[in-house]
Amino acid sequence: MKYIDQIDLKGKRVLIRVDFNVPLNKDGLVTDDTRVRASLPTINYALTNGAKVIVASHLGRPKGKIVAEFSLKPVVQVLSGLLKKDVVFVDDCVSEKATQAVSNMKAGDLVLLENLRFYPGEDKNDAEFAKQLAALCDVYIDDAFAVSHRAAASNTAITQFVGVCAAGFLLKNEIEYFNKAMGNPTRPLLAIIGGAKVSDKIGLLENLIDKVDKLIVGGGMAYTFLKAAGFNIGKSLCETDMLDLARKIMEKARQKNVQLLLPVDNVIATNPAADAEIKICDIKDIPEDWMGLDIGPATITLFSDAIKNAKTIVWNGPLGMFELAPFSKGTFSLVHAVANSGALTIVGGGDTDTAVHQTGESAKISFISTGGGAFLELLEGKTLPGVAALDSGGKI
Repeated sequence: MKYIDQIDLKGKRVLIRVDFNVPLNKDGLVTDDTRVRASLPTINYALTNGAKVIVASHLGRPKGKIVAEFSLKPVVQVLSGLLKKDVVFVDDCVSEKATQAVSNMKAGDLVLLENLRFYPGEDKNDAEFAKQLAALCDVYIDDAFAVSHRAAASNTAITQFVGVCAAGFLLKNEIEYFNKAMGNPTRPLLAIIGGAKVSDKIGLLENLIDKVDKLIVGGGMAYTFLKAAGFNIGKSLCETDMLDLARKIMEKARQKNVQLLLPVDNVIATNPAADAEIKICDIKDIPEDWMGLDIGPATITLFSDAIKNAKTIVWNGPLGMFELAPFSKGTFSLVHAVANSGALTIVGGGDTDTAVHQTGESAKISFISTGGGAFLELLEGKTLPGVAALDSGGKI
């Protein structure tokens, strides 16, 4: 794989695939520009190196149709303000309008194309649509890690029709930090896996057992493991069809000398509500009509001690229903423990990212991944189509 700083960009038409899938309010205004900011190092590098920059992205799921509410036009003002330069918006991707706009460009100009997913060929990884996109550029740069786990025309097929293909700085960082954590980690390597369901993370758990020294399992999914271990979990979330798998993972951890840590106490309530009556109890003492919604103080201590001894930490998924204040202490406490651990720390997944930002500890995390699904699939040991396409190098 080549990277953008290895490519001669001067005077070249450079198509950069970014992730501008930003949230919009009812007035069509961007409410969070995090994803736009994440693309700035790559876009700025191309501009300052004399490229004619064409930016392409998707927004939402218009399913191959033109849907006004999913237009990328609101991003123009945000991008222009951040770059402090004019941005030309083209309300198309592959028509004569786009071709003409690109042909009018000078070095240092920037054009933003309309939503790629307005065209059915995008999600279908259609070669013809990819060829039309490729005709706009001399160099293709992929900087959209968050969609690299999906084969689309703009991140996979296009590499077969552009002579020079490379990764942007965001994608480069994602891959390099992941390789540091999982490819050749400084040990002990600790994985913290939370979230609601075991079924969402089967491949992840099975792959991690072969790689980590310690595995913390929390969140709703922990209760399936606790039930499988013989504990009464009351009416806590449990996937009964996953009990055998949980036992299999626990047994595999024993065989491989992986320390698998589960909650030893819980914050419980009769229902998940901000005003619910709560209690703290041992895992063996959950009443029949109560449910576990967060880890308790003894578990926080147990997990924090494991974090102190780790040299590399990978975290995906909250450890409780942290969006409700009574059940947030566990997740937030572990954010502080991870942030101050001194280890190489990588956090991925939207909910986990949110928890890190809410605690104000994001600056102390080594790397926060921008791709929930893509990050998960990397942890599962899967090959990402968008990355594989760059590895093959297009025509090169």
